[in-house]
Amino acid sequence: MLRHKIYYGLKPFVPRFIRLGIRRWFAIRKREKVKDIWPIMPASGRVPDNWLGWPDDKQFALVLTHDVEGKDGLGKCRELMRLEQEFGFRSSFNFIPEGNYKVPSELRDELARNGFEVAIHDLKHDGRLFLSRREFGRKATRINRYLRNWNAAGFRSAFMLHKLDWLHELSIQYDASTFDTDPFEPQPDGRHTIFPFWVPAPGVQKSGANRLGASQKPSSTAGMLRAGYVELPYTLPQDFTLFLLLREQTPNIWLQKVDWIARHGGMALVNVHPDYLCFDGATPKAMEYPSTHYKALLEYVSRHYKGLFWNTTPRNVAQFFADATKIPEASEA
Repeated sequence: MLRHKIYYGLKPFVPRFIRLGIRRWFAIRKREKVKDIWPIMPASGRVPDNWLGWPDDKQFALVLTHDVEGKDGLGKCRELMRLEQEFGFRSSFNFIPEGNYKVPSELRDELARNGFEVAIHDLKHDGRLFLSRREFGRKATRINRYLRNWNAAGFRSAFMLHKLDWLHELSIQYDASTFDTDPFEPQPDGRHTIFPFWVPAPGVQKSGANRLGASQKPSSTAGMLRAGYVELPYTLPQDFTLFLLLREQTPNIWLQKVDWIARHGGMALVNVHPDYLCFDGATPKAMEYPSTHYKALLEYVSRHYKGLFWNTTPRNVAQFFADATKIPEASEA
C-alpha cells in the first residue's frame, strides 16, 4: 500500500509517455516469466461447486464493459454503442463521477434507452480510493449518492485496485474490479476463476447467514436486500494491456481466450476503453489502437458461437447469479 501511495502521489507530475514507457519496459520483460499463468491460468477454469450453468443452457456468457477515462473517451461512447448494436450486443459504460469530464444526463439516458448499462468507475480515478479506511468511508458516501442518482448497480475502481471487504460500504449489486489473472496490473493478485462469485458481508456465512453483517446493500433490481454483492472478474486481457503496453498487432489473444472460456463454460468479460479506440480507419495516435481489433472480437463471437452464448449487461449477470445460487435476502438471512 505504501508503494501505491508513493506512485499515485507522484503520478500527476510524471508525463504520460514516460509512465507508459516504464510500464512497457517492465511488462515486456515480465511476459516470458508469466507465460504459464497469462493470458490463461489453467486453474481458473475449475467450475465452482453447485454451479447450475447459464440461462437457457447457453455454453458461456459474454460481458462487455467500458471504462470511460477522459473527455476523448466520452466523445466516443455513442460510436462504440453503435458498433455493438450492429451485432445485437449490449454492454456497460462506466463513468468517473468526479473526473476530468462531466457526464451528460442525456448520454446516460440514451444508453439506458438502448438497453445499455451505466455504472460507476471509481470517484476521481486518482489511485487514492483505498489509501485509508476512514477516507474511503467519506468517499463511499459520495459514490453512493451517484449510484442513486444514476440508477446504477455496479462499481469498478481505478487501475483495478481492490479491497473487496471495504466495498460493503457501497450500495452496489456487483463489483468488477478484479480479474482471473493479470500480472501486469499494479495490484496483480488474481481471483483465479472465470466465473462470478459472491462476496458475503462481514458476519455472513457463504451458505446463508444466521445473522447479518454491518452492511446490507440493495443488490437487486427488484429492490431486495442481500448481505453482500456479486464479484464479476474480467477474464479477457484489457485492451490497454494488449495493444498499448504489449503492442499486440492482432486480437488473437482475445480470440484464443474466448475459445478457452467457452470450452470451460465460463464468463468472457472484457474491459475496452473508448478512449483508446481509433474509429473510421484513421491512423491511431500514440494512445490508440484500431477499433477493428474490437470489432473482430465481436464478429468472431457472433459467428463462431452463434446461439451458444449469453450476452447481457453486468447488472443482469449479477442478478442472475444471486438468484440462481439462492443468495438469501436480508430478511431471510
